[in-house]
Amino acid sequence: MDKAAVFWLTGPPAAGKTTLARALAARLGGLGRAAAVLDGDDLRQGPCRDLGFSEADRLENMRRAAQAAEILSACGVIAILALVSPLAEGRRRARESLAGRPFFELHLDAPPEIRRARDPKGLYAQAARGEIHGLTGYDAPYEPPEAPDLRLDSAALGLEEAVEAALRLLAS
Repeated sequence: MDKAAVFWLTGPPAAGKTTLARALAARLGGLGRAAAVLDGDDLRQGPCRDLGFSEADRLENMRRAAQAAEILSACGVIAILALVSPLAEGRRRARESLAGRPFFELHLDAPPEIRRARDPKGLYAQAARGEIHGLTGYDAPYEPPEAPDLRLDSAALGLEEAVEAALRLLAS
């Protein structure tokens, strides 16, 4: 296994990105590996709090996330990013900016009814009531990766199985 890497978990809201990111970080820690989770919500409250949800702002959000991952990776930490990151262009740019470092794009998804049922923040219900607009995967587009390193249906695959699949990427 390489010393450091970047896992970029992408998918619509409530697809299981943060859950997998935290479980993967915990497992890596148990293996004696330094890992850090960069969650989209946390980034939006910190270094990306000045950004909205326009296409330009979403691209800038992904650029900043990639920059943070680069810093962590340069320090030997496995960076695990859990971001909706709906734009293929932003994910492509992130991968390019992290060239030379192991970079794994994981696409998580689940059927819409599952995402709505497990939605911890109630975003889908708010969008359905017209209280929020521009929710990715509801009334704003999500561009699924064409060729992710790993595609996971979080409704069909258990969390432990998903962690194992991600760990196999590091070993390859």
